[in-house]
Amino acid sequence: MFRPLFEDRRDAGRRLARALARRAERAPAGWGAPGEAPLVLGLPRGGVPVALEVARELGAPLDVLVVRKLGLPGHEELAIGAVASGGAQVLNRDLVRSLRVERQAIERVRARELAELERRERSYRGARPPLDVRGRHVIVVDDGVATGATMRVAVAALKQAGARWVTVAVPLAAPDACEQLSREADEVVCLETPEPFDSVGQWYARFEQTSDAEVTRALAEAG
Repeated sequence: MFRPLFEDRRDAGRRLARALARRAERAPAGWGAPGEAPLVLGLPRGGVPVALEVARELGAPLDVLVVRKLGLPGHEELAIGAVASGGAQVLNRDLVRSLRVERQAIERVRARELAELERRERSYRGARPPLDVRGRHVIVVDDGVATGATMRVAVAALKQAGARWVTVAVPLAAPDACEQLSREADEVVCLETPEPFDSVGQWYARFEQTSDAEVTRALAEAG
């Protein structure tokens, strides 16, 4: 039986926030000028309660970066890639080739997930525009990383949008996913890389699904 590493997402967020605060004290140049708060973006839904604690600790603005997994048609739990706000897309091309997934099937999944992405953005923000990441240090937060596909497209989206420095911050990650992300983000802050990994939820004592309403409340709470 696996022993949980975190009580819940808030507990994970507080511990991650402390690690980031220590990192800020000896931050590289990419973090920005002293006193300049980074932007904190949570990946809905589960990453937002974690990101709220990070934003509080760092005195930073909080927003969401909506990313949707592209599931294999007929086996949607298996990610073959992901899409994000702004049109960024990551595909696991080796998996797509090995499974012989047709381009038309991928496009159908992409269209469906983009529609859901746009719905969630309207639900979370209403008429408020997203934070402008151009030239800024951005910390992108999730509650954990298994395959890394969702976080990889988040990093790609932020780079395309002109972020100066992208920090991936997660309480835990699969070791191979963490290694992959370290090659794509400017830095990765990860508290735990347990093996065998299996799933994110098994490392939390409480891992209830986060609702759209909770995401909206967290953004309002952050001000």
